[in-house]
Amino acid sequence: MMLPLTLLRLPPSLTETTRHRLRRGMEGLSLWLAMAMMLFVHPLYAEASVSDPELAGVLQLLDDQGRYERPALVLDSRFEVSVTGLIAETRLIRRFRNSASDWREGVFTFPLPENASVFALTMTVAERTIEGQVRPRQEARRVYQQARDNGQQAAAVEQQRPNLFTTRVANIPPGETLQVELTYQQPVHYQAGVFELRLPTTLTPRYMPGLPVADDVSPRWQGGWASATTEVADAPAISPFTVQPSDLTPDSHRVAIEVRLDAGLPLASVTSPSHALSRRLDGTVHQVRLAQGTALMDRDFVLRWQPLGGHAPSAALFHQRVDGEDYLMAMVVPPTQRRTPLPRELVFVIDTSGSMAGASIDQARQALARGLDTLRPQDTFNIIQFNSQPAALFPEPRPADDPHLARARRYVDRLDADGGTEMAPALALALQARASDEPARVRQVVFMTDGAVGNEAALFRQIRDQLGDRRLFTVGIGSAPNLHFMREAARWGRGTFTAVSDASDLAGPLAALFQAMQAPVLTDLRIDWPGGRAEALPQRPGDLFAGQPLVQTVRGVAAEGSVRLSGSLASGERWSRTLDLQQAAPGQGLGRQWARARIDQLLDQADVHGEVVKDAVVELAVRHGLVSPYTSFVAVDTTPARPAEAPLSGEAIPTLLPAGSHPQMLRYPQTATVGPLFSALGLLGLMFSLALALLRGRAAQ
Repeated sequence: MMLPLTLLRLPPSLTETTRHRLRRGMEGLSLWLAMAMMLFVHPLYAEASVSDPELAGVLQLLDDQGRYERPALVLDSRFEVSVTGLIAETRLIRRFRNSASDWREGVFTFPLPENASVFALTMTVAERTIEGQVRPRQEARRVYQQARDNGQQAAAVEQQRPNLFTTRVANIPPGETLQVELTYQQPVHYQAGVFELRLPTTLTPRYMPGLPVADDVSPRWQGGWASATTEVADAPAISPFTVQPSDLTPDSHRVAIEVRLDAGLPLASVTSPSHALSRRLDGTVHQVRLAQGTALMDRDFVLRWQPLGGHAPSAALFHQRVDGEDYLMAMVVPPTQRRTPLPRELVFVIDTSGSMAGASIDQARQALARGLDTLRPQDTFNIIQFNSQPAALFPEPRPADDPHLARARRYVDRLDADGGTEMAPALALALQARASDEPARVRQVVFMTDGAVGNEAALFRQIRDQLGDRRLFTVGIGSAPNLHFMREAARWGRGTFTAVSDASDLAGPLAALFQAMQAPVLTDLRIDWPGGRAEALPQRPGDLFAGQPLVQTVRGVAAEGSVRLSGSLASGERWSRTLDLQQAAPGQGLGRQWARARIDQLLDQADVHGEVVKDAVVELAVRHGLVSPYTSFVAVDTTPARPAEAPLSGEAIPTLLPAGSHPQMLRYPQTATVGPLFSALGLLGLMFSLALALLRGRAAQ
């Protein structure tokens, strides 16, 4: 911007000496003002600029003191879990207490288990309990918005990802509490003789690749620290602000957990690698609580139980009849055989992005070192690290001899975490690498990451398209990994997934993983259910690895007759087993489990073949009362509570930074605006223009 010289002319009545002195004074004043404006603009620019590649072009601002102000809504949570056989049913109770003097609307984005089926919502206001209803997503959103604007108390729950949900609660009175209760179920994970239940309480901030785009969604409805990008259109909806416990009141973001564990068989141990436990045996039922009563919501809660020797299940059948329809679930553990390991081409991919800073990168280095220890002289290997871009240790896989392994261990010891989480180039480098010419060599990729990305669907498509004859195994790192990414990446990669909670938890899970990777123990699986109406899911089970069970849920088969399972063992022999369906034990939640598997199958068909499945998903989800990508829960109190003249303030409730994460991963809300920055830049431009004009005028004399 340039000022016209005519604006700088001095009155002709002044003497030449006076005019010269005034011009010199204005020049000096302009230059001093320009310097003062630079000092003022610099902190504003530093506050508004983005130096962290994890933010991917996002503008992140703090308040005048550079601190995050404590939220007015105080949050506490309670998990009440009942485990029966292979299904865990959980009541998740959230209490939102308004400590402010005005009415509040709270928005809380939170994780659930990656295989959770949410099937009930209730809202408690004073002494009244309102049952939620499943509706098509847009309809549920309209119902909630209308209730909020009318002053009615309301709650809504939407699914953003299979393991990421958003709860909205409207019109919480000053000083009062509104309670929201979700009920969901999940299958219990079983691997290598150990059962595991995982309850996530927070999430690692996700990297949003792509270029920023205009977000046409109302910021009042969805808002987070990230802006929409060309690769993650819903980035604002999956990027809750992340804070430290010191940013909250001491009684906020604490969780109580109670588990009623009825395993149906005698147990040798009930342990947790994540939390200290208090346990009590009531007959055959184990009652499990947190030893301290409550804990911070800064890590996944992990519970494991192991059967007594000789009591590990080799097969299990469960039956349930729901609304006149029969559902069966079968679990079969294949026999263990001694195998002669084949030569392998093993590529380790390790995430060294900024989200892995802190304890996570230490865990990843230790996990990679354990993987190197499993290599044999006949194997070949390589290591690929990635952050904003990938880098390989060797141009191509090298023999696992002492010199190459020693070089690899030195390389691993020097790995550090920084930068963005660009997974796609790393996957391409690992999956498109030149393969060995030996046809008998098993080609495997071990992918170690916290999974903190927002473009999961694109990565799954890449794995499916580029996998070839390789197998992809995933290792979830950190106290709150994205297990949706871990499970689905391994499924599309025809491998398995595992997760470690901290450095002390490495040995067991990784030993089971690397043992399973030696070779599949059962291939060419076939399951023959009686009758011709069986709707079994998954339809085509993949190969099974050591310690990995086959689990299938079927609709339309009564508990009569028998089911036959068959396949090929690693030795090449045929294997089969027949189970008597009349021996099926009573099950729970099998109808919902089948419906969730069917929804996942429909979404896969849409992704792979481009089929239009929305109507089918909505019909299935409404019939079984499930939250899905196209359906949501909404509960509304019909009595208006907020006076029409009382204002309503919105508040995004943050999540806690996962334990062990580096403070650079904090994501604070935008409590300032860019207005002061733009004003300062405009004044700075004006001062420079004035100074330049004066200097030009002086030169013209």
